[in-house]
Parts: sequence; C-alpha cells; structure tokens
Amino acid sequence: MKNYNLIFLLSIVLFGCKEQSDATELEDITIYTIGDSTMADKNNPEENPEYGWAQVLEQYFNDNITVDNRAKGGRSSRSFITENRWKSVLDSLQKGDYVFIQFGHNDQKIKDPNRYTNPHTAYRNNLITYISETREKGAIPILLTSIVRRNFNEYGVLVDTHGQYPLETRLVAQEYEVPLIDLQYQTELLEDSYGVEESKKLHLHYGPGEHPYYPNGRTDNTHLSLKGANEISKIVIAEIRSIRLPLTAYIKQ
Repeated sequence: MKNYNLIFLLSIVLFGCKEQSDATELEDITIYTIGDSTMADKNNPEENPEYGWAQVLEQYFNDNITVDNRAKGGRSSRSFITENRWKSVLDSLQKGDYVFIQFGHNDQKIKDPNRYTNPHTAYRNNLITYISETREKGAIPILLTSIVRRNFNEYGVLVDTHGQYPLETRLVAQEYEVPLIDLQYQTELLEDSYGVEESKKLHLHYGPGEHPYYPNGRTDNTHLSLKGANEISKIVIAEIRSIRLPLTAYIKQ
C-alpha cells in the first residue's frame, strides 16, 4: 500500500509540474499590423459601423498575444514610411514580435505623388525595407496581399481592382522567404461565397435613415462592416494555422 501511495504522490507532483510548465511555456508576443483603412482601428466603435479587420483580430488569440494595430486610413507603403509611422513601429519592436504588412490599396493613387508607388519598383522596395528592418530587430515579417473590393460586374463576376500589387507581394514573399497570407485570393472566395447581394453585408451599404451614423446613407464596397472584419480575421487565423506559423499555439481553441 505504501508503494501505491508513493506512486500517487509522485504522479500529483509530476502533473503539477507539467501544468506549471505548460502555463509558462508561451511567451508574450506583440503582433504589429501596418497597412491602410481596411486594417485600421476606427473611431467611435460604439456608434461607427465601419471596422478594420485587424481591429478585431486580438480576440481570436489567447492572453499572451497583443495586437498593436498601427494601420492608418489612406496610407500607402510610401506614406507610412515618410510620415515616420514605420519608425514608430521599429522603435517599439522586440525580438520575437511579428509585423503583419498589408499595403496596395493606396499605392494605386496615381494622382497623388505622396502615396503612389510603381508596383515593380517603389512598392516592391518598400516591402523589402519593411522585411529587412523587421528582421534586423529580431522580429518576424508576414506579408499579406490586399483584400478585394466588392466589385461585381453586370454578370455577377467579381473583377480585380488591384492590378500588379498583389502579384508583386507574392514575388517578394517568395524571393525573401517571408510567410504569405494571400488575402486577395481568400477574400475573393469569401465575396463569391456570399454572392452579389449578400456580400453587401460584409461592407457598408445603408439607405438614407437606415443607420444613425450615416443619416444620408452610404454605399461603400471597399471598407468593412463588423461582420466583414470578423470574417477576414477568421481567414487570417485559418491561414496562420494552414502555413503553420508558431502563432498557431496562441490561437484560442
């Protein structure tokens, strides 16, 4: 009987040690998100029906993850650097942190020299800058292609609006061996799965008087509703699992 008691006590000690080890195994990590309005936090979330997808991302991780959303509406890969927003992120980066990089929407602004980039030259080199400087800090860059706009033609076909920017993002990811989350492709599938009419719920479609924040109504096929932001965050989480990032261990079950 004494031997059984000893074994029982040892099992309790070992199990307790394992529980303590498991509880302390995961380190605290910050995910910095940099990009444009489709990613960014929005003001007055209690009233404003517009959301960026990174605004809701943290809820899908455990308490070891902090999402520091530095994305800002209207920014391109160029202006995010020239406005010193990237420097602010770099100054905060710690070894083991992540940087999620999603640009392209505003790099297309061909009439704005402060934002426009040629996809094959300036845009490409800006992405390389983000990657190399992130790695210099011991952090981990993740490239994301732009989410699609809800742009169905008269035949119900979703038509691309981003040109060569997503392609260049894929090429840079391949050349520099950076994990890629192909949101352009995944959000194409999302929009198509909802269809022409139901996909409006992913965006901001309101008639006059339908929502107090937009008394005159709004038709916006680029920016996201809370539903759209959550759907895209779920895609990001699924892709983190699919490409087997170490962040998978931090995802809530």
